[in-house]
Amino acid sequence: MAEQNTRLGILLMIATTFVFAMQDGISRHLAGEYNTLMVVTVRYWFFAAFVITVATRQAGGLRKAAATSQPLLQIGRGLLLVTEICVAIYGFTLLGLVESHAVFACYPLLVAALSGPVLGESVGWRRWVAIGVGFLGILIILRPGFGVFSPLALIPLASALMFALYALLTRYAGRRDSAAVSFFWVGTVGAVALTPVGLAAWEPMTGPDWAWMSLLCLTGASGHFLLIKTYEIAEASAVQPFAYLQLVFASALGVAVFHEQLEPPVVVGALVIVAAGLFTLWRERQNA
Repeated sequence: MAEQNTRLGILLMIATTFVFAMQDGISRHLAGEYNTLMVVTVRYWFFAAFVITVATRQAGGLRKAAATSQPLLQIGRGLLLVTEICVAIYGFTLLGLVESHAVFACYPLLVAALSGPVLGESVGWRRWVAIGVGFLGILIILRPGFGVFSPLALIPLASALMFALYALLTRYAGRRDSAAVSFFWVGTVGAVALTPVGLAAWEPMTGPDWAWMSLLCLTGASGHFLLIKTYEIAEASAVQPFAYLQLVFASALGVAVFHEQLEPPVVVGALVIVAAGLFTLWRERQNA
C-alpha cells in the first residue's frame, strides 16, 4: 500500500509541477500586459477565498485555522511569500521562463545552506560540497566576466533566496502550528497586504485577458490542492525530487509559446544545479 501511495504521490507531484508551470506562463503573459502588482492581487484574492473555503470545511472552522501563538511569524511568512511571487513574476517579464526557472532551481540549495543559521540544523561537508557545486551552476548561467552578464539575472536569484527563507520560516512555524494554520495565514495575509497596492495599480483589462486571469486563479487553487494531496499520501522526501520537473515544463512553455532560446550555458548550469539539489535531497533522506 505504501509503495502504491508513493507512486500516486509522484504522479500527483508531476501534475502539480505541470499546473504551476502553466500558472507561471499565464503570469508571464498577464504581467507583460498589465501591472504585476495588479495581477498578483487578483490571484491572491482567489487564493484567499480558496484558503478560507478549505478552512471552513475542516473541523473547528476558521477559528481553529487562524489559531496561532506566533502571529508575527505567520504574518512575516505571508509578506515574504507575496513579495517573492511579485519579484518572480516581474522576472518572468524581463528574463523569460527558461532563464528565470534555471536560476530559481537553486532554492533547495539555499534552504540547505541557511538551515544551520535559521533553524540550528547541522549541514555535513557533503551537502556543503553540493551547495558549492550548485552555485557553480549559477555562475555558468550568469557568466560573469564574459561580457554577457545581465544584472537582471539577479532577480530570480533574489526570488530563490526569498522562497528559501519562506520555506525555512514555514518549517520553523511548523514546530508549533499545523500545516492548515500556516496555509490559512499565508493566503489571507497576502491578500490583505496586496489589496491597497493592487487597487492603486489597477488597469482596465480586456475580455480575453479576464479569461486568462480566471484561468490563472484556477491553476493557482488547483496547484495548491494537488500539492496538499501529494503530501497527504506520500512522504515529502520521496516526491520532492520530481518538483524539478517544473523547470522542464516551464522551459518547454517558454520555448514553444514565448519563443525563448535554450542557450547552452543555461542548460548546462541548470543541469548542474538540479544534480546538486537532488544530491542534497538524497542526503537529507539518508540522514532522516
